Amino acid sequence: MSNRPQAPLTTTTSIWPAAAVLGIAVVMLAVFMLINLVSNQTVTTTTTLPVVVGGLQSEPSGALLGSCRQPGTPPSNIVGAFLLPENTRANGAFHLPNGGAGDFDCYRSFITKAKPSQLLGYYASQLGVRGWNLFSQGSSTGSPQDLFQKAGSDTFYWIVGVTVDSTKQGETFWTYRIYQNSETI
Repeated sequence: MSNRPQAPLTTTTSIWPAAAVLGIAVVMLAVFMLINLVSNQTVTTTTTLPVVVGGLQSEPSGALLGSCRQPGTPPSNIVGAFLLPENTRANGAFHLPNGGAGDFDCYRSFITKAKPSQLLGYYASQLGVRGWNLFSQGSSTGSPQDLFQKAGSDTFYWIVGVTVDSTKQGETFWTYRIYQNSETI
C-alpha cells in the first residue's frame, strides 16, 4: 500500500442561506415601517392641569410674585411655579439678594388664611402636577418646609422653597423662595 499524495477534497460554501436571512430581515423591517406609517399614531400633548379637589384654590394672577420675574429669568418651563393660594397677601417687599449678579435668588414673605399643612399640601399637589419633585421636608430650624426641584430649560436646576415661619389666629406666615442651583442635588 502506498500513500500517494492526493489533492484535498473541495467543498463549496454557499452564501445563499445567509443572504436569505438578511432578505427576510429587510422584508420584515419594511413591513413594520409600512404598518407604522399607515397607523400613524402620534402623541398628543396637553397643557391642561388637573384640578386638585379638596385643597386650596390658586390665586388667578400670581401678581404678588411678579417682581421675581426678570427678563429671561427664570426660564419659561419654571415660571409655572409662580403661584399662590387664594386669600394670600404680601407681608413685605420681595428680595432679590444677588441683584442679577450670579445665581438667581428671589423670595417674599406672605400671609395666608390656611393651616400650615394645607399650605404645604397645596404646593405639593400644584407643583407635583407641574413636574417639580419634592426632595426635602423640614428646615434646619425645625420649621415646616418643603423644597421642590426641577431642571430648567437653561440647563440649571431650580429650587422652590415654601417655609412656614409662624401661625397666628388662623393665619399662616410663610416665605416663598425660588432660586437657581448651579449644582446638582
